[in-house]
Amino acid sequence: MIGRRRIVLGIVAMVIVAAAVAFWRTRRLPAGAPGSTATSHRGGTLIATLRSEPPTFNRYSGNTYATALVNDLTQAPLVRINQLTQAVEPWLADRWTRSADGRQYTLHLREDVVFSDGHPFTADDVAFSFNAAYDAKTASVLGDALKVGEQPLSVSTTSPHEVVVTFPQMYGPGLRLLDNLPIYPKHRLAAALAAGTLATAWGTSTPPNEVAGLGPFVLTRYEPAVRLVFERNPHYWRVDAGGQPLPYLDRIAMEIVPDQNAELLRLQAGQIDLLQDDLRPEDYVPLKREADAGRVRLMDVGTGLDMHVLWFNLGPPASADTHRAWLQRAEFRRGLSHAVDRRVFARTVYLGAAEPSWGLVSPANTVWYSAGADRPDYDPDRARALFASIGLRDRNADGQLESESGVPVRFTVLIVKGVGASEKGAAFLRAALARLGVTLDVVALDLSSVVGRWTAGDYDAIYNFLLTDPDPAANLDLWLSSGSSHVWNPRQAQPATPWERDIDNVMARQAGTIDPAERRRLFEQVQRTIAEHLPAMSFAIPHVYVATSTRVASFTPALKRPQVLWNADEVSVIASGAR
Repeated sequence: MIGRRRIVLGIVAMVIVAAAVAFWRTRRLPAGAPGSTATSHRGGTLIATLRSEPPTFNRYSGNTYATALVNDLTQAPLVRINQLTQAVEPWLADRWTRSADGRQYTLHLREDVVFSDGHPFTADDVAFSFNAAYDAKTASVLGDALKVGEQPLSVSTTSPHEVVVTFPQMYGPGLRLLDNLPIYPKHRLAAALAAGTLATAWGTSTPPNEVAGLGPFVLTRYEPAVRLVFERNPHYWRVDAGGQPLPYLDRIAMEIVPDQNAELLRLQAGQIDLLQDDLRPEDYVPLKREADAGRVRLMDVGTGLDMHVLWFNLGPPASADTHRAWLQRAEFRRGLSHAVDRRVFARTVYLGAAEPSWGLVSPANTVWYSAGADRPDYDPDRARALFASIGLRDRNADGQLESESGVPVRFTVLIVKGVGASEKGAAFLRAALARLGVTLDVVALDLSSVVGRWTAGDYDAIYNFLLTDPDPAANLDLWLSSGSSHVWNPRQAQPATPWERDIDNVMARQAGTIDPAERRRLFEQVQRTIAEHLPAMSFAIPHVYVATSTRVASFTPALKRPQVLWNADEVSVIASGAR
């Protein structure tokens, strides 16, 4: 079986490999690009927010957004996925070659790079980092994401600045996988790995000066429940087009603000420069007034890559009460899709700041989205006909559909309590289905309870946010019937349906070739199959908005979090207002 990368369910938890170009060997940015000297300012402090504090500074054992953000600011991978283009870029490895069979990559490491504590970076640090990710005692959260066919990659060092990475089998995304792995310092953590204590190393009680990295910043202060402070890494290896060392900022202060309303008020009051969470639709109007008055900057980055998805329990029933027979019928699910006016859904749930959607791939994912997959129109008559085709009719003229045995057609959808898009979206669906005689009971639970019910198979349907990697082969855990994140029926020993078996076979071929055109053709086939059987469906994809203070300059926001700090070394603030 081809390897799988875990996706993230819920609001927290989750393009083809490019040949290295000579330009990147100089580590310079294009002249005039965001972050270049033509538009940037040196110095100053950026004040951002964080909704929760990190439970650890160790990315190998921590999978929260806060820990990942600390990692992004202080560490670096061998290659990086550019969040604007989704292309793989040289990073700590400045170039590479691939073997004829497509399984082996020889990576050349930059030769003048040192950690933030001044210690040289070499191939030994790369080998150490892979060993740490795969170590059984460490049980790293990164381990599964660095496997192909459930097997680890083979890593060998051939010189202090050369590493050979061998995949156990052909893998379409190739080196894209390595964006998951921050390279940690062997000289700092080898003893912990040998002692079996790496999982607890670099906890939040660790003095910040003991956390060394290869990223643009170093953690210098942590005040629990208050803030984290990051200073410029004086040994950072990137320079801009004018030869100036990056990053531009002197420091980033990350204020911990759990309440989103308080976070918004602080931005409007000029107390912070950058929000870390996505804007809610209801935040747009007040921020637009502030932007029109020149007090904040508000940008529509575009249609997002991720969306809320309604998926159904197509697995074995946890009990007789949690497995409605009609949910197993594709005709019923297609009827539900026809019952929803997606344009009205986008206007109502997202106040117009969204685009209609149908499947599991956003049109913003331009490389992989297939416009050829079926997109059912809003058609209540067609919905009624589909319901009737499987014996669901209003038999006593009470406005409620019943089965042939007289059982009312109703099912329950679980949502995460307190998430506005979930609550509003589920309410819209409940009203839309009620007009056709289908009763939808909405049950709001905390996230852990929703995940628990999903894991136990104790549910009818779930409406929740689904986070994925733009490359489908990096999300095999979703597409394969055996995947632990195959949301509608996970961890199947054998495919439960012929169409799931077809998807398994096609995705194995899709992930096992490095031909871009063939990979796209195969994934279009998968999207058509999903559209035909509708184990899951979407209704709207919200736009991504980024709000900052007017002090923030020379940045390019992306669709995925962190929208601004994904390239933090290129961000600057206006010098005249620098704090």
